[in-house]
Amino acid sequence: MQAKDIMTPNVECISPETPIRDAAQKMKAFDVSFLPVTENDRLVGALTDRDIVLRVIADGKDVEFCKTRDYMTQEVFWCYDDQDVDEVADFMGEHEVRRVLILDRKKRLAGIISIGDLAQTGGEERKTGETMKEIVQAPPQAA
Repeated sequence: MQAKDIMTPNVECISPETPIRDAAQKMKAFDVSFLPVTENDRLVGALTDRDIVLRVIADGKDVEFCKTRDYMTQEVFWCYDDQDVDEVADFMGEHEVRRVLILDRKKRLAGIISIGDLAQTGGEERKTGETMKEIVQAPPQAA
């Protein structure tokens, strides 16, 4: 089974110029904690609710004037849509991430796979369990 078979397509994205308040409202509206950041149809980062809390709110920044570009995580984890699901699960475990962006071979955003998507694949319970164990046992990462 390939990544494109289990990914969630049509991921909601934001631009680097999106105000933090708007990004947070979009997260709330779509009930997500993570938004890919794209510019000129290319992935340039990701913004998480954790980024907002730790880099904006905890530092006392004014959300009215903060732009996504200044607070997003530039290092994003991704795999290709034609990669095997086991490869994606191994990648997620190795990098201790709960979600991974999926790109097509032209490096355009095609979707996203979360640990929940892996859990819903038939016959992949063992691999999902191994991946989740690696993620849960990982020490907390700094923002």
